[in-house]
Parts: sequence; C-alpha cells; structure tokens
Amino acid sequence: MTMKKVRVMSAEEAAELVQDGQTIVTGGFVGSSCPEALSKGLEMRFLKTGKPEGLTLIYAAAQGNRDGSGADHFAHRGMVKRVIGGHWNMAPNLGAMVIRNEIEGYNLPQGTISQMFRDIAGKRVGTITHVGLQTFVDPRISGGKLNEITREDLVEVIEIGGQERLLYKSVPIDIAFIRGSLSDELGNISLEREIGTLDAAAIAQACHNSGGTVIVQVEKIVKAGTLDPRLVKIPRIYVDGVVVASPEDHEQCFGWEFDSSLTGETRSPLGSIEPVPLSPKKIIARRAAMELTANAVVNLGIGAPEYIARVANEEGIGDDMVLTVEAGPVGGVPMGGSQFGASMNPEAIMDQAVQFDFYDGGGVDLAFLGLAEADEEGNINVSKFGPRIAGAGGFINITQNAKRVFFCGTFTAEGLKVKIANGSLEIIQEGRQKKFVKAVEQITFSGKYAAQTGQPVMYITERAVFELRSDGMYLTEIAPGVDLEKDILAHMDFTPHISANLKQMEKCIFLERPMAVK
Repeated sequence: MTMKKVRVMSAEEAAELVQDGQTIVTGGFVGSSCPEALSKGLEMRFLKTGKPEGLTLIYAAAQGNRDGSGADHFAHRGMVKRVIGGHWNMAPNLGAMVIRNEIEGYNLPQGTISQMFRDIAGKRVGTITHVGLQTFVDPRISGGKLNEITREDLVEVIEIGGQERLLYKSVPIDIAFIRGSLSDELGNISLEREIGTLDAAAIAQACHNSGGTVIVQVEKIVKAGTLDPRLVKIPRIYVDGVVVASPEDHEQCFGWEFDSSLTGETRSPLGSIEPVPLSPKKIIARRAAMELTANAVVNLGIGAPEYIARVANEEGIGDDMVLTVEAGPVGGVPMGGSQFGASMNPEAIMDQAVQFDFYDGGGVDLAFLGLAEADEEGNINVSKFGPRIAGAGGFINITQNAKRVFFCGTFTAEGLKVKIANGSLEIIQEGRQKKFVKAVEQITFSGKYAAQTGQPVMYITERAVFELRSDGMYLTEIAPGVDLEKDILAHMDFTPHISANLKQMEKCIFLERPMAVK
C-alpha cells in the first residue's frame, strides 16, 4: 500500500484555512522557531480582505523582536478578539491594543501555558498547579486579566487533597501554526536545526485532538524514509499541511545566520573572556556570585543577572554551576537578544514543558532574576508598568519554586551614576525612578507565599542587600562609602527592618582585581 503524501501548500493557502472566531496557537520563543511565513501570510490576508476576524490567539513564550514580527502580526483591530500569552514585551503592538481596551488580554505563566498544551491534548479539564498562587494570576487578585473588558475567568481556585491549587482551564484549539526543520514527503517533521523542541509536539497533539488543523512551516521537504526517526518530533499523524518557507522567513533566530553550536551539532570554542569593567551591574553580579554553590543548577534572568556568568568565569568558578534556560537547554552558555532561549554548546535540550516540570518541582537550586519593583512585603513586579505590559514569562514558575531566589537590580533606575574607587561606592547622580515602593503595581512574585513556604529570598543591589523574613524585608548589608539615611532610606517608600548585625558589603566587590571567590 502506498502511504499518502502530506499536503504541501503556500502560506497564502494556509491562511485561507483559518476561519472567523477560531482559536489559533503559534509556536516560537522570542526570535527563534517562529512560523513567520505562516503568520505573515495570515496578516496579509487580513489586511487585504478583513478576514479572518475575531480570533483567539494563544502562545506560551514571548514571540517577536519588537518590530512587527512574531505575535505582532496579529496586532490589527478586528483580527483578534482575545490573546492569552505568557509574555508580551516582544509584541508591543498587541500590548497597546490591550491597554486601549481594543482586545481582551490575559497573561498567564509561560510554563503553565506550555503544560496546558499537553493537558489539552489529553482532553483533561485543565492544568492543576500551585504556580501562580498569591500572584496577579490568582483569580482572587486579577486572574491574569489585563484590562477592563477582559471578564471571563480562565483560572479557578480549587482544593484538592486538602491543598489549595489553581486550575487553568483547557481551551480547545482550532488551528496550529508551528515550525519544524525538515518534513519528509509523508509529513513527518524533524526539528534538528531549531534551538529547541519547545512545545511543537504538544501543540500539534492538542490541536489534532481538538479536531483542529495543524500546519507546519519547514525549511525543505525530503524523501520519505530518509529522516532519522529519533529526530522526528512531530509525526505525520498530527500534520494536515506543510509550507516550505523562504530563507528570510525561516531564520534560526531573527537577524542571525544558522549556528550549529546552538543545536548541539557542533561545539564552538568560547575563547578568552575579557573582564567586565566595574559598574553597578557588575557589583550586583559580584555580590550575587558569592551565593553560588558547587554543582548548583542555576537559572539566570535578563539584565543584571546576565553578568553573573561572566563574573563566575572571571573568578574561575563558571564550571561549578549548570546554567539552564526555560526554553529547554541544560548546560552551555545562554544567549541573549533575539537568540534568548538558546544556549551555545548545550549538554541537553529538553521540551519546554518538561523543563518547566523540573522548575515547578524545585529542581533549580539558585535563581537570579531581575528586580524592577519591590515593596515592603517582599513582592516583586516585573510584568506591568503603567501603560506597558511586559508580561510574566517564566518568572512566576521559576521564582516561586527555586530552592533559593535572588532578585538583582540597581537600587534606582533612569539616570543613576556612581563612582567606584578605592573599594567604595559613591552615588554621583541618583536615578529618577524608585524601585522600592510601598506596594508594587502587579504581584509577579509573592513575598507572602515565599514566607509561607520558607523559601529563602534575597534582594541584591549595588549599594544594599535585603533579605525577606517572616515579618518583612530586612536590610542586611550596605556598600562601603554609602550613607544609610541619605543614599538608602531616603529613596525608599517604606522603611525596612534594619538587621541587628548590619554588615558592610565586602570591599573586594568594589575593587578591579578578582575577588578570589571559591
């Protein structure tokens, strides 16, 4: 018997399959593995015809590069009525539509959306987890709703086995736009040239089992039987159609040529690493590096935490930790920019949902994440700032469950200037924006929940270190050269507890030479 070949179509033909009011899921992670040809094709159809309209868009990770790519292909009035996303910052046009109450918007934890795809595939009522309790996605706070017109409850508080949990309700999927590397003539899809497997298989399963249509964008089609079955991550039984994309719509990462060291096919020499000049962010990273332990499993956020790996390598302890990225890489060197989600020279690459299973269960020993806004209860906001929706991404999954969590960032923002000399710190110009406020705008990390679970939490800045204890936030260290009243307390909207044994941050942090941390 001759097996049926997969339907090969153009992006324009794929766009015609999407009907008014349907629910569509797109794959991708920031600038990697985004089905650009498919999303662009659908956008062009809408701009020409006004169809389809009233879509519900679901995606787990950030998608785009703040330039109209990724999820922002859907940012047209009338095209979508609702968006359920894990991270919004890379699709600013969609975020602006939410702020203007033009569409309904939800921000749910990235890892939980990733896991939801598996539960949708299995026809489960939803995803039951502790992740999100006492944060803004808890329905007793806002249920992840981002504006006034978003009213339906997608998250419910339940009690199971005597424990409080959140139920994220399953949403059937009508259309899936995902991306692979190669398709054979039958529709078996391999992903060996992608930075990770992400949620590709789970999305395809969820859509197929919902009775929907699965379209996969690929680089090229090869003869049946020539793909290594160990590399096939989306079997033909899930696939309804294949689109061969042009090279410009199929970049491994937006703006970058294919790099085989990000897939594990080859290894790149890292070369000598030049020391990072002393700066507020390096001071923060140096103090944070003092918390590293041998063989620790680590997750680093963007911003100041990115410097920690550089500092660790300068100090000769870079190999003593294993860096992980929520997109799936374990080991290697995490990348930034539109390549965020990838790692150079990874030791393993897991499915995104599997990585988050590990995170949710406390697999991360040390998590170093950003500090955008903190309050007197130890809450952190990194997800919403006035008219800008950044989104939580994997922040809730990671920070709520790491064995120890460290929030790293400058004490103030916008215009901060310092002088670092002779082992001390001098504030030359204070930042215009306070970060330590009475109450954060949105609770992305709950200090109360951390206290209840006994999670150790530290807040590291260039001039002060705080710890969260059962009765609030304690100031435990200050930088040499810094005045407690003038440089710290005067720039906080609340008065922290002062530790009885208030210490000075170690002088070696503020000197150009290595700290000799071991």
